[in-house]
Amino acid sequence: MNTFPAWYSLLLWSFAIASVGVFLTLMLGPKAAYGRHDTATRAWWWGPGVPTRWAWLVMEAPSALGFAAIFFYGARAFDVAPLLLLLMWQAHYFHRSFIYPFKRKVRPGDTTPLLIPLMALITNFGISLLNAAALSWPQIGHSYTIDWLTDPRFIIGVMIFVLGYHINRKADAMLAALRKPGQTGYQIPRGWLYEKISCPNYLGEFLIWIGWAIATWSWAGAVFVLWTLANLLPRALANHHWYQKTFTDYPAQRKAVIPGML
Repeated sequence: MNTFPAWYSLLLWSFAIASVGVFLTLMLGPKAAYGRHDTATRAWWWGPGVPTRWAWLVMEAPSALGFAAIFFYGARAFDVAPLLLLLMWQAHYFHRSFIYPFKRKVRPGDTTPLLIPLMALITNFGISLLNAAALSWPQIGHSYTIDWLTDPRFIIGVMIFVLGYHINRKADAMLAALRKPGQTGYQIPRGWLYEKISCPNYLGEFLIWIGWAIATWSWAGAVFVLWTLANLLPRALANHHWYQKTFTDYPAQRKAVIPGML
């Protein structure tokens, strides 16, 4: 087991413990005021609204640019295995940061409260620091040699990652296709995994980071899984309940995010 520098261990523990607080806050407190849970009268502490597309870019860019900068600062940045793991991370986050915000359909004048992208910017940078350093910094990382590419943990992790990536991207594309030009309201998604669960996009994201944690076999990856679940599982449950309350004909057999279970 690695002996981490004190600052790195502190950051790991901080995110692990904060995950519990975030989960309880999002489950028991007010819903984050964006998307379908936004209201015309936001509480003052959410801050002023900023254009949603740019808010999304600010939120996600640290996970692409910050991760790359931290990764290439490490002495093992140009080893084959860390580079392949970097490509996995960027396959998700480059798209999430610089393509998805400008492809998603938003209502004219739609805004996101400033507090959300500011908090996400800070926490995404912290998560990126933990995971990027784990790949390429010798004093922290797992020492990923070329042999790691044939390790069962890497192979299984990549398979789960790719499955989650496919689910996440397809689910997002199906949601986007629901709105025809000029439409701004919400509709019931139908077909594929949407017949089983309300939020296959979140299921895909869970699988992406579970796969990442296995492929890297790192404490940073494990903490990121906790952080992702803490943030997105309450959101998935809230979205599911919103669908049930909003549409009287919403399919009763659908679960929120895990088919047949939750």
